[in-house]
Order: sequence, then C-alpha cells, then structure tokens
Amino acid sequence: MFYLDRETGMKAESYSQFNLFVRSLIFSIYSAVTIILYSFICLASLPFPLRYRHGLIRAYMQVYFVVLKKVCHIDYRIEGLENIPKDRNGIILCKHQSTWETFFLPIYFHTPAAIAKRELAWVPFFGWGLAVSDPIFINRSNKKSSMQQIIEKGTKCLEQGRWIMVFPEGTRVPYGKVGQYKLGGARLAAVSGYPVIPVAHNAGKFWPRRKFIKQPGTITVVIGPLIESKDRRPEEILKLAKDWIESTMVRISGLVDESARQ
Repeated sequence: MFYLDRETGMKAESYSQFNLFVRSLIFSIYSAVTIILYSFICLASLPFPLRYRHGLIRAYMQVYFVVLKKVCHIDYRIEGLENIPKDRNGIILCKHQSTWETFFLPIYFHTPAAIAKRELAWVPFFGWGLAVSDPIFINRSNKKSSMQQIIEKGTKCLEQGRWIMVFPEGTRVPYGKVGQYKLGGARLAAVSGYPVIPVAHNAGKFWPRRKFIKQPGTITVVIGPLIESKDRRPEEILKLAKDWIESTMVRISGLVDESARQ
C-alpha cells in the first residue's frame, strides 16, 4: 500500500505498526551492539591525532546511516551544502528534534566540538565514544561557569580550525514545536568573531524523541548561509539564526505553498 507524502509530494510505502516495530527493534539491537564494540575501538584510538579519531567517527556514522536506510527505510537529502565554506569554520546552530542530527553533523562538519553536559561522559560506552571526539563538557548546574567554559574552550577550538556544534534549544523539541532558544552559541560567536551557520531539518518526524518506533521517509536537511558575527550583539545573532531556522522549518514541513511565493 502506498500514500502521498505531503512534505515531499512523492509516493511512500505504508507499513503496519508491527512491521515498523520489528524494524525499529532490529535497528536498536544493531545500535546497542555496535556502540559497545565501537566504544572500545574509540578508546584504542586515543593515542592518535584528533583528525584520525574523527575520521573513525565519520566512518562509523556513515555505516550507521546505511543500516538505518536499509532497516528502517529512513534516508535524507540535503540543501545548501555549498554554504559550508572550505576556508572558514564557525559555530553551527542546529535545530534539535532527534538523536539523528547528532550523528549527521560530524559527517559534513569535520572535527566538530560538541557542547555537551559533563554527565554524558559518565555514560558507559556512549560517553567513552563521545569523549574521544574531544567535546566541550560543561557543568549546566552553574550557568555562569558553563558560559565561561563555552567561551574559553570554544574560542580555543575555533582557533584550531574546528567547528563548534550547538543546539540552541538545549534539549530535543518535538517535531512541529519551537523550543526556547538560548544565547550560549550566539555569545561565543559575538566574543570570538567567528560566524554562525544555521541548520534546519525535520528528523523529528521520522525519528521522534522518546519514541521507540521510527517512521520511514526522507529527512530534509537545509544548511543556511553564514551569519557574520562581527559588530553584532549575541541577541541579534541568535534572532537572525532563529528566524532563518524556523522559517525554513515551516517551508520543509509543507506548511507553505512555495509556488504562491513566485
């Protein structure tokens, strides 16, 4: 049985809930087993330079997405790859709906430093793999201290040519909802002078937060143009990024008839 996907305008196959459950179960088992094995490989790679460790991470994630496509029939398409500069780096401000985008971003933004709560480092296996990527761990219970850590460690990473990966909503927000955007990434941009690149996607429609069953379909990712931070206040930078992300979310969610804009 097929149905018409409202967002893509393409035919999509319909699956029973039991079928989707079995597919999601198989993928969850694959994820659990490979993450455990991969964590030990990551630990063994610690003596190697960061670029090699991130190469190992990208290879794992690329295979991960191949399996996700084969088992759960979740694929993705990208708009705006040309907006990623080859000679500059900066701060990625990305919509946060799912686990999916945390695996996606490191494939296209090489050697990124994720800003993560320090408690994640204590999670067995997953935390070990995360630590190998050399993220910026912060103590969220102390807002003043965490902001200082983001600026100090983030600026150092930027100067080393790394991207900084920030989810300004702070936590995963259900598909179709808008979370409270926080100033952390925008403040780092304003202080460091590095640009922001906004990223919008609808992964939450297919890989919903806190739900076991994954829905087949094609995730749309849109990478926006650079937002320069020089001579701009954090509030202005965040507003520009948020406005672009949320207006793009409306477009890719099929809530706007693009032909009416012509």
